[in-house]
Amino acid sequence: MNLFYTPDLSDDFYTLNEEESIHCVRVLRLHIGDVIYLSNGKGVFCKAKIIDDRQKKCEVEIVEKNIDYGKRKYSLHIAIAPTKNIDRIEWFLEKATEIGIDEITPLICEHSERRSVNMERLNRVITAAMKQSLKAYHPLLNKEMKFGEFLSKDFTADRFVAHCGEVTFKLKDEYQRGKDAVILIGPEGDFSEDEIFKSLECGYKAINLGNNRYRTETAALVACHTICLMND
Repeated sequence: MNLFYTPDLSDDFYTLNEEESIHCVRVLRLHIGDVIYLSNGKGVFCKAKIIDDRQKKCEVEIVEKNIDYGKRKYSLHIAIAPTKNIDRIEWFLEKATEIGIDEITPLICEHSERRSVNMERLNRVITAAMKQSLKAYHPLLNKEMKFGEFLSKDFTADRFVAHCGEVTFKLKDEYQRGKDAVILIGPEGDFSEDEIFKSLECGYKAINLGNNRYRTETAALVACHTICLMND
């Protein structure tokens, strides 16, 4: 099954952009009559048939459309401090997209070693993972945000902050199945004491992710998998 990301999908006929057309016709060697699948990243998942196999303007006809395909009853937003080695964050984005996540915010903290990210590059990682794992939803990647600015946002979801200090509450015990969740994951040097204090003041619950000490991207993936597993 070959899935193509088509964010502007609307009608029963659609022309793939040049990049996707080349991938479809030249790389995959698909032709008129072959079946492919499309998703707009917002829950629409379509079966389509190729009706014009031009290499730069491949046109398809929608033959079957599913709305809210694979929609979950909860949402997960992880705010994570970007790692110095950006490859590790890319790995997290890829795996979290495959497992199931709705929103990611790069979080700039006191101990952050990286304070900016390439949004276009990271979104490409997410898109590739979405297509590979046949998802109908494209996770939202927000622009990087300072820790204090993020705390000022009003979330109706359950809110958690994972840190390396003395915390006895585990995510799996504090999270309630079916509820939306926002989880803060700090940088390699962990959140500062002031950041932890401020997050608790803002209603975040301090949690740990088990008995092991994880790298930033691993901690975020453990949190993602825990929430998804509890809702499975």
